Amino acid sequence: MPRRAAAGRRSFAPTLAALDELAESGAKVAVRVTDLDRGDPVLVGDDFITLPIGGLGVVPLLVEVAAAFEDGRLDPAESVDRATTADVSVAGVWHHLSAPVFSLGDLAVLAAATGDALAANVLLERVGLEAVRNRLGDLGMPRTALLDGFRDSRGPDDAPHVALGTAAELSELFSALVNSTAVNASVSAHVAEWLSLNHDLSLVASATGLDPFSHENDEHGLLFINKTGRGAGIRSEAGVLAGPRAGVSYALIVCFDDLSIMHRMRAHSAFRVLGTDLMEYVY
Repeated sequence: MPRRAAAGRRSFAPTLAALDELAESGAKVAVRVTDLDRGDPVLVGDDFITLPIGGLGVVPLLVEVAAAFEDGRLDPAESVDRATTADVSVAGVWHHLSAPVFSLGDLAVLAAATGDALAANVLLERVGLEAVRNRLGDLGMPRTALLDGFRDSRGPDDAPHVALGTAAELSELFSALVNSTAVNASVSAHVAEWLSLNHDLSLVASATGLDPFSHENDEHGLLFINKTGRGAGIRSEAGVLAGPRAGVSYALIVCFDDLSIMHRMRAHSAFRVLGTDLMEYVY
């Protein structure tokens, strides 16, 4: 089948139905899918609305870290002891490991591959919130913000969320990463390489059939990078999926009342429906 053949017959109707059901139940939903070759949006729904995105806010942090590695502000080989920062155990593996010291480069891998909260907090302390906010401005993401590091519990004096963002800006960020335009080609390549190690393929990516622990070089020709975000009543994911027929960047954010396991599973199901539709689009 030639590239682009039957493009008009590919439909996101199942995704729209799943997202409509979520919205009718009271959830806040935002989605954006963009064709990488044409640069045109193929699915848009409230993609301009700023919503909590959980750990997906680590991606602009990683962009700033990669830029700091490149311009010499940080040394990726510098060792950091976890005892120098406040303990946090909401996500990741470092707090389970016996090794107390890792390099900054290793911490970037941990933050991208396992969503390690402690590793992300150390990186954030080294580059600073202000630098990440300035980087978001340079990237053309005025509606996206990293507000705080990860915490086991949030008090009245803490930011209410780790990060906020829009589906449009997050989708465009991933498009820039694979097109080598996020800061520059070197920074884009570093961040894309870290994100290609991500182990969380449980939402949109569950439809790809990729190995969660080894999907950098898929034998069936799929290119895939992603990052997920989770929190109380928050599920988000953004990424790039490319196959022999097409390539897309995507972002989906769902904020819902996590009142029961069924509420949560309904939200997760919508991500998986989008994943199936994306696979039909690119493959």
